Amino acid sequence: MIFTIACREFKSLFLSPLAWSILAVLQLILGYLFLTQIENFTSIQAQLASIDNAPGMTDIIVHPLFANASVILLLITPLLTMRLICEERRNKTLSLLLSAPLSGTDIVLGKFLGILGMLALIVFLISLMPFSLLLGGDLDFGKFFSNILALLLLVSAFAAIGLYTSCIASHPTIAAICSFGLLLLLWILDWTTGLPGQNSETLQYLSILKHFQNIQSGLINSADLCYFLLFISTFLILSVRRLESDRLQK
Repeated sequence: MIFTIACREFKSLFLSPLAWSILAVLQLILGYLFLTQIENFTSIQAQLASIDNAPGMTDIIVHPLFANASVILLLITPLLTMRLICEERRNKTLSLLLSAPLSGTDIVLGKFLGILGMLALIVFLISLMPFSLLLGGDLDFGKFFSNILALLLLVSAFAAIGLYTSCIASHPTIAAICSFGLLLLLWILDWTTGLPGQNSETLQYLSILKHFQNIQSGLINSADLCYFLLFISTFLILSVRRLESDRLQK
């Protein structure tokens, strides 16, 4: 049943122009940024040749590409997740879904995997750009796959919090605004830690940006992986509890 819900959710995304528009605009923007980084690398390639242990294409082209993608997906993901539960509630189909022989866990995981499939497709399309560099150069595949892993974990966290806000909001627009606000707060949480006397280990650990950058740089450790797993699990559990509460009120 989880797989059935996930497939239904994934297919429904492409029945509206929203998903197609997002894919087109995202590829257009990132394609432009990708070509800009290639041009920048070409202009300084001669200088890099004379430097020992100089950064390569992966550091100068691929790393900024995924960093830019993370910021754009921070803006886009709330638009994709805002209708997950809100739309069911507005269309009066949530009652039917809750009365079906499905647990809240089935519904939440199905919805989550459906939207995650869409986000994984976006990450896949982004990853195809660096592969084109193999036609004229080499990539550091360790760092390249670290960037892919970091972005996948990041969008999974975005989807989890977007699903939760869709569960508690009464309107998709409110869900999108709440989701974006929470994600932005977690994104900038440790910006003040660089100031004198403002260093806080708690804020650094809670900052989603800090953990994303650690994995993106190739420093994959259990603390960062556990953070994302706990983050995703927490908001999925909260979503299940919210749906079960709605079921009891019906």
